[in-house]
Amino acid sequence: MELSTNPIIRFIERAGQKIPDPILIFIYFFVFAFILTAVIGGLTFETTAADGSTITHTIKNMAHSEHIVWLFDNALVANWLAFGGGVLGVILIVMLGVGVAEYSGLFGTLIKKMGTRISQRFLVPSLVFLGIMSSIATDAGYLILIPLAGLLFAGLGKNPLIGMAAAFAGVSAGFSANLIPATPIDVIIGMNAKLFAESQGVPFSNAAGEALTPATMHYFFILVSTFLLVGLGTWVTNKFVAPRLENDEFELPENINLSDFSISEAESKGLKAAGIGFVLALLVLILMAIGPLASFENEAGKTVTPFTDNIILLITFVFVVIGAAYGFAAGTFNNLMDVIKAMIKQSNTMGYIMVLTFFCYNFLGLLGYSGLGTYITYLGASFLEALGLQQFPVLLIIGFILTTSLINLFVGGLTSKWMLLGPIFVPMLYQVNPAMTPDLVAAAYRVADSSTNIITPMMVYSGVILAFMRKYKPSLTFGDLIIMMLPYSVVFLFFWSLLLIGFFTFNIPLGF
Repeated sequence: MELSTNPIIRFIERAGQKIPDPILIFIYFFVFAFILTAVIGGLTFETTAADGSTITHTIKNMAHSEHIVWLFDNALVANWLAFGGGVLGVILIVMLGVGVAEYSGLFGTLIKKMGTRISQRFLVPSLVFLGIMSSIATDAGYLILIPLAGLLFAGLGKNPLIGMAAAFAGVSAGFSANLIPATPIDVIIGMNAKLFAESQGVPFSNAAGEALTPATMHYFFILVSTFLLVGLGTWVTNKFVAPRLENDEFELPENINLSDFSISEAESKGLKAAGIGFVLALLVLILMAIGPLASFENEAGKTVTPFTDNIILLITFVFVVIGAAYGFAAGTFNNLMDVIKAMIKQSNTMGYIMVLTFFCYNFLGLLGYSGLGTYITYLGASFLEALGLQQFPVLLIIGFILTTSLINLFVGGLTSKWMLLGPIFVPMLYQVNPAMTPDLVAAAYRVADSSTNIITPMMVYSGVILAFMRKYKPSLTFGDLIIMMLPYSVVFLFFWSLLLIGFFTFNIPLGF
């Protein structure tokens, strides 16, 4: 994709291209941290514990032979596969369940079915809503919903770019909202937030002091966010995007027609089977919730919640059931081995996550073991306190959102950025003000990361979306695309941030 002629956009493109891949960044960080401990090893500093007592910390010199042995002994298991209680395994298992539903063709068929049956009156809000919901399977949202939106608008005699912009806003700018709990995004953000907090002694609890469940700690917030973003996306489309584009010229390629997205008889059978499978899966979940996984009080008088504690496995089970039911009925699966192959295909897409987490978690292990991570948190918290920001938690939220939004213009990938920012800001902001709990910081990250996805060339699907839109307007540049999507980004970022601040101000739980 060629560089834009706009100097600001060209600067972002060039700067982003010069930033190394996050995996390389973690390798550089590891080497730098190792050398730094050798330089400042033995340095002591004091922090204040939750009970008001003073804790003395000493940074270990990782160049000493005993600490080098520790690095090698823990590199594969403790610092990677078992890091944070096996967070990597949790991420992988939920992805396998989603993979069965995705590779069976269920998600794509659902989008086509709903998209082609929407009335003209509700077309824009429905496209934004479907885009948001498609975040559970990003490929389907980007590769099916967005071109379908263009086709639907073209069929109405309207500029296809209007519908594609609305769908793109939902898929990408609303990426962290959803009605479904414990999506892969929830798991990745939540499990790693727990890891970042506990690695530096920060309690993984909400503002009320209640223990957080990583996969559902934002559910109430993302539930409300879904409806907020649908309304905002519809308003921006009708108020800014449609008036600007409705009189623009566009082309209709001869090879595009509505039948490209029609539902076949086999797909219809698959949807019916998936519906039956969904009902049966829910019945199983209900029986488990009132049976073997029912809550109980242990000998210590503490309430144990096996159902909630295993919500990730249970939702993975639902995805496997509905995906398999669709696949066998639609003919995309012929036997159980095809279901296994779907999991294997999904595993192939997770290779990057495996490599990323190996270097990231080993880097975090070094930070925690050496004491360097605590020292970085101590320095950052001391700086923010010197600015007097500990008295203004709302400013801390806004500052973190703006910082993440800016970084998102240059560094793509939700997971990789969270791995970079989370270990620093989760403990740091809590040390500055205990009201900045891990779930609040993680929610602020999700708002910022999603809202600016649609205005950065670093987003992995940016070139794909541009190519789709160029079918209708060949002269479209990336600068034109950014200008088209900028109102969505600004409005989403502003009002979504206000929603988060409202949750915080009125002590509304972000999830359960």
